[in-house]
Amino acid sequence: MAEPARVALLVTCLVDLFRPTVGFAAIKLLEAAGCTVEVPRRQTCCGQPAYNSGDRNDAKAIARQVIEAFAGYDYVVAPSGSCAGMVRVHYPELFADDREMRARAEELAARTHELISFLVDKRGMATVAASCAQTVTYHDSCSGLRELGVKAQPRRLLASVAELSLAELPGAETCCGFGGTFAVKYPDISDKMASDKVDDIAATGAGCVLAGDLGCLLQIAGKLARTGSRATARHVAEVLADMTDAVPPIGAPAGPARR
Repeated sequence: MAEPARVALLVTCLVDLFRPTVGFAAIKLLEAAGCTVEVPRRQTCCGQPAYNSGDRNDAKAIARQVIEAFAGYDYVVAPSGSCAGMVRVHYPELFADDREMRARAEELAARTHELISFLVDKRGMATVAASCAQTVTYHDSCSGLRELGVKAQPRRLLASVAELSLAELPGAETCCGFGGTFAVKYPDISDKMASDKVDDIAATGAGCVLAGDLGCLLQIAGKLARTGSRATARHVAEVLADMTDAVPPIGAPAGPARR
């Protein structure tokens, strides 16, 4: 196992507001990997909605706040490829015309990672102590896959989950139609993409679809529910942290969050 590390958890807005158990699962996994985890209270949204909408001024203001809030930690980890990608890829781009802020953005970008890739690539995690007696499938979220190269890492850890069977998803790398503000700007196209994704999930025969980005999971879970599917959706961290017995699937009635 790698040397101890002081990690700051970038919780993300969707996790904070819709699925805090994903944050608890992330902490459990990070601690199992030998990390000391802190959750900076000054953190805010990463600024991705503003950035994607072309509002560079507000995106810069938010990025400055995030850069300050996460200073001094060995690593910054997010249970979201899109938020981690915003910090790693787009923060330096935001400050291309500001030498001092670009340097600070690049420094933060170098320390920032998506959760599952961090566990595997940086901490050397190869197995987890978890069990899930279910056939699942896996959706590769766009930002994690294309900006951060997250593909093999979740599958590697899922292979160590007792009783779990992974059925590969046709079109696993195809967008689910969420795309942040894309789903708002182009609802008809987004809905068709979600329908195609749900059809692909049904083709696997899996009872649950996993992903590493909550935006995708909310999109998919909503479409599953509207079509009457019995398949469910979960963040992959909840399975790897062995929380499936304590935490209902996304979209199901939830009790108090438990760590």
